[in-house]
Amino acid sequence: MMEQSAIMTTMGDLKLFGMRAAYDEIVAAAVKRQHEPQQVVSDLLTAELSEKQARSIKYQIAIARVPMAEEIDEFVFDATPINPSCGACSAWIPPRRPLAFRETFR
Repeated sequence: MMEQSAIMTTMGDLKLFGMRAAYDEIVAAAVKRQHEPQQVVSDLLTAELSEKQARSIKYQIAIARVPMAEEIDEFVFDATPINPSCGACSAWIPPRRPLAFRETFR
């Protein structure tokens, strides 16, 4: 049987960062509640899947270069480029017409 340090090293080598982060908590709960091995593996896999999904979303936001404004008042519209050659943009924004926004949430 592998020691905990060897398990953690192997998880790191396999890039199972979600499992590695949740391992201590899951194993402690499994011992305390006498979980079956299938439950422990299921919990580890769920932790790994959650971590991979969170990393994927973070990556997608980063490559989309979405500004992280907390409030609409903090958003800098002038610093957000609009590509005028974008077919989708020109279809819904008429040229040389002001764009008006209404406040719909109160």
